[in-house]
Amino acid sequence: MPLSRNAKVLSTKQPRVSKANPTAENVNPEKLLLQEESCQTKRSLSSPQGGPKKRSAFGDLTNAHKNHVVSGKKEAVKVVLQKNHTAQGVARNNEINLQKSMKKTPPTEVPAESKEDPTPEKPVPEQVPAVEDIDKEQLGDPYANAEYAKEIFEYMREREEKFILPNYMEKQSDISRDMRAILVDWMVEVQERYPPCVDDFLYICDDAYKREELIAMEISILTTLKFDINIPIPYRFLRRFAKCARASMETLTLARFLCEMTLQEYDYAQESPSKLAASCLLLALTMKNLGGWTPTLEYYSGYRAQDLHPLVKRLNFLLTYQPRDKLKAVRTKYSHRVFFEVAKAMPMDMLKLEEILKSC
Repeated sequence: MPLSRNAKVLSTKQPRVSKANPTAENVNPEKLLLQEESCQTKRSLSSPQGGPKKRSAFGDLTNAHKNHVVSGKKEAVKVVLQKNHTAQGVARNNEINLQKSMKKTPPTEVPAESKEDPTPEKPVPEQVPAVEDIDKEQLGDPYANAEYAKEIFEYMREREEKFILPNYMEKQSDISRDMRAILVDWMVEVQERYPPCVDDFLYICDDAYKREELIAMEISILTTLKFDINIPIPYRFLRRFAKCARASMETLTLARFLCEMTLQEYDYAQESPSKLAASCLLLALTMKNLGGWTPTLEYYSGYRAQDLHPLVKRLNFLLTYQPRDKLKAVRTKYSHRVFFEVAKAMPMDMLKLEEILKSC
């Protein structure tokens, strides 16, 4: 009878079975493994008789020398058979334990009943806020062209990082903050819808400069800027964000008014154009009770509502206290009915504004 596969772990040799043993032919593989283990048990160096050294894991299996049966003594044969029968059960248990320790536990098979393809459960869809495609409509505006709008504004977002103004007031002594505010107020007052010609500039300056001097200064400015004059401004971002919110022209004009109010204040010069535009729109939407920052606005602007809260509060504070009452060009401009008289809108209570922003 061939040995089991695990027999090779112990020995590849089979023990010789004595012909005097009448039960040798009936010994099963487990008993053979037992006898091999008994024969290969190491002799203890401390034993003068060279007796087998017992192993706690195998109990009484070390009395293999009693298995030599003397012919004619039936009682001795019975004793050996009884002991072998007892050892057989122990060896079988130990063999099972040995197999478990030497082999990795095989993966649990799926019960026959569960092997059948069960009816798949329908996955619960996640509640993903819907984002509207605002570029699917063409409005004739090159900045809102459906094919290029996304890439245009991604490019503008990259460029605006290069044009964040440093604190230049500390590095020059030609003008002060008040002088800068007066200059901006004057520029708002004298602007026209279309670019004026050179003669118009000379007239506005009351002929303080000659034509050649004006043109020379223009060339100097362009050369200094290396003709890189396509600077991202808040107004471009504001129009796109207003489109995301489907804001009316009146709401857009209110946001523009808030944005132009910051032109005179040097503290806002260091804000990124896109963030300033987003904050102006959020305050305008809040003032008109038109809702908060939608998923579409968050997607296209790149700002969460929480990112805009500090700047929104500052804008409302600026609208409330108007630190430069003498410079009224921006307020006068947006008080006209052409601009929906948005300059007459009342600022929000700061506590109410904070409460609304927390719910956004």
